Amino acid sequence: MGATGAGAAETIGERRQLLNVAYRLLGSVSEAEDAVHDAYTRWYGLPRSRQEEILSPGAWLTTVTSRICLDLLGSARARRERYVGAWLPEPLPDRAEWQPAGGADPAGPADPADQIVLDESVAMALLVVLESMTPAERVAFVLHDVFRYPFAEIAEVLGRTPAACKQLAASARRRVRAARAPVTTAGQADMVRQVKEAWEAKDIAALVGLLDPAAVMTADGGGMVGTVLRPVEGGARIAQYMVAIKDMAPGLELLERSVNGMPGLVAQRDGTVATVASFEVSEGRVTRIWVVRNPEKLRPWERAG
Repeated sequence: MGATGAGAAETIGERRQLLNVAYRLLGSVSEAEDAVHDAYTRWYGLPRSRQEEILSPGAWLTTVTSRICLDLLGSARARRERYVGAWLPEPLPDRAEWQPAGGADPAGPADPADQIVLDESVAMALLVVLESMTPAERVAFVLHDVFRYPFAEIAEVLGRTPAACKQLAASARRRVRAARAPVTTAGQADMVRQVKEAWEAKDIAALVGLLDPAAVMTADGGGMVGTVLRPVEGGARIAQYMVAIKDMAPGLELLERSVNGMPGLVAQRDGTVATVASFEVSEGRVTRIWVVRNPEKLRPWERAG
């Protein structure tokens, strides 16, 4: 990607943008942070004369970060095969919802998750669709459709022609359109609130009425905490499972909180976030629930709470 020789401040200032790109490509805050760190390591490893030749360090860093992510995506399938149970992207909190009454966190945004912009491009439903794409499709879609990079620059990342990159993005776009069920944030918030109330009341009939008959719930415990290893299919089965969990976990507190920028539920026990649930709503019913319980993926929520 194209590029003034710049000082250290300008180069460091690109970190937030790079984290936003890398998280959308990888679905993992920790892996995104590692990819960005690796890109900066390569930048500072260049001779000063080479750095001065690069017109835009930010564009150079974006290209390198994207290539690192592409390599990681290429090896992700093997890593996922070794993963215990289903793998889901790391959920992100909206820090503003967790601020104390006095205002901003005096510690500042030390967590890399705080620097990731929460918008529809990080909604769990979209991240799950991105997981179904080939690495090249995912890179082409994220860089072009989300960050508006031209195909000529994306071609440098993928090592393909601009025309081929355009086809990859179009293929990815078709997957997204086929999978997504648009719903307003307000509509989803109302549905999530009803699910919370029915769950707290352990009202199976109410839950069944809120869930699509063909709804699917996927849980990610990473083998570190107890959870179902395979998706639970069917509204009735999901409702029964939810009530059983409530019975087995006395003292569980449910909170309505944004998850990746969309209304979701957070379960706390003794003040610690134990579960984060995302929802997909279509035609007035919940069609998908994604539940993350893996403690390693809930680290951003430790600071949130």
